[in-house]
Amino acid sequence: MRKHRRWIVGLAGIVIVLGGLAFFFAGNDSTQEGAAAVQTQAVHSPEAVQSVTAGNEGTGETAKPATPKPDELAALAAKYSGLGLIDAHNHDASGVRYLGMLSTWKTYNVQQVVLFGDVSEPSAVMTDRISWSAYQQRPDLFIPYFSGFDLHDPGSLSVVKENLEKGFFGLGEIAAASTVSPVVSKVAWKANDPMDGYLPQIYDLAAEYKAPLLLHIDPPSGKPVEKLEQALAEHPDTVFIFAHINAYNSPKEIDRLLAAHPNLYADFFAGFTMIKDNPEGFIPVVKKYPDRFMLSTDSGYGLESEKKAVEAMYQFIDLLEDPELARKIAHDNLDALIQAQPVTGTQLDALQKLELETGVKHPAEGLTKVKAGRILAEARKG
Repeated sequence: MRKHRRWIVGLAGIVIVLGGLAFFFAGNDSTQEGAAAVQTQAVHSPEAVQSVTAGNEGTGETAKPATPKPDELAALAAKYSGLGLIDAHNHDASGVRYLGMLSTWKTYNVQQVVLFGDVSEPSAVMTDRISWSAYQQRPDLFIPYFSGFDLHDPGSLSVVKENLEKGFFGLGEIAAASTVSPVVSKVAWKANDPMDGYLPQIYDLAAEYKAPLLLHIDPPSGKPVEKLEQALAEHPDTVFIFAHINAYNSPKEIDRLLAAHPNLYADFFAGFTMIKDNPEGFIPVVKKYPDRFMLSTDSGYGLESEKKAVEAMYQFIDLLEDPELARKIAHDNLDALIQAQPVTGTQLDALQKLELETGVKHPAEGLTKVKAGRILAEARKG
């Protein structure tokens, strides 16, 4: 009888998952965040670090936990509905967790999501496919990145080129250095530092396609940062995004890095600072470099929920008291990097084939990777 019950429960679980997928692929975005399949936290993110140097302990001030009213997120989302908020760092391709966030993103005016899954390990090959599939269904919502390649293998160069040709918009999250994180430090394809393996050649490839690289680097000091600065200096045409740059880091160090390297951008994990640090301490550096910051949830790592991470983005925006700056860090800075990417040869070939099938012409003039990607995705949906 016990085995029979377990069989029934297992079958029910499969039905629930398939049902969720069916809803999504039918275009229904009412899947609820509370679904059991989406409750796990993103695991490839900044972890609690007990032994960090004094220069990397945030602002050094006492943390001020946010205590929002129950309806604060709704109010903030309505107040800033015109920003076109983009979540610049999201792991919800892992476990197909994005299905459980569709209604939340719609309700709280998250316009787009940079979507990927696992980080620098074999399983990332599959989550890259999931990210791409989500993009094919919702090119208006998702911006697919990928990290499923072994950066110590020369074959990684072919994978990177093929994915960028296909239409992916960025590489990430890449484990460019990790000795502190209990998860990322153990992934099979991590780099020892940001100049390890075939990363220099990968940086050059990314520059050809104008695609940014989202790099996980821990600790945010010492040799990992020294090697990052070497990469920044030796690859000035490559766009680097320092993932969760504010985690266990100080505004002073962020200022120093951004001042020295114009090709470095800052992924600001708002939930980390709003809950665990002093957010006001970071406002001056954000205002000093208004074109270099972008906001993210990191899928709510370490927070009560991913919804709380969305709320934290809006709370930080509200602290700025600067509508123009809010628009830049919420949308424009990342959007500019995505819109600047040129149409690829692979996309043009696919468009020519589509023209033969449909008779509809898509002139190459004015085409970008974004425009071509949306045309092709909509055509595949029929």
